Amino acid sequence: QVQLVESGGGLVQAGGSLRVSCAASGTILSINFMGWYRQAPGKQRELVAAITAGGSIHYADSVKGRFTISRDNAANTGYLQMSSLKPEDTAVYYCNARVTTAPMGVIREYEYWGQGTQVAVSS
Repeated sequence: QVQLVESGGGLVQAGGSLRVSCAASGTILSINFMGWYRQAPGKQRELVAAITAGGSIHYADSVKGRFTISRDNAANTGYLQMSSLKPEDTAVYYCNARVTTAPMGVIREYEYWGQGTQVAVSS
């Protein structure tokens, strides 16, 4: 079983910065994809940023130039550095990962979600 644990959310003023982390634990053969999603009250969950095992990166247009996604493969941890934060960035941020693991010896890819971390940006 693989678990994703997020940390680093909080309250910040507009223009400030925060870094959220996602630590994966368990029997992990590889993390093929790691993404950060967010969901604001009354809105659908949206993809904010993603990084593949090969290093390909995608950002939502709304965060380009302000957010940076990265990963530490040795530590099975992903990061989202958020700068120039705006009130509209307020949301619960969720980590998502597609992980190759081998429960009971069967190797395959599974998708996992973290529990979410609140980011609030005050104006």
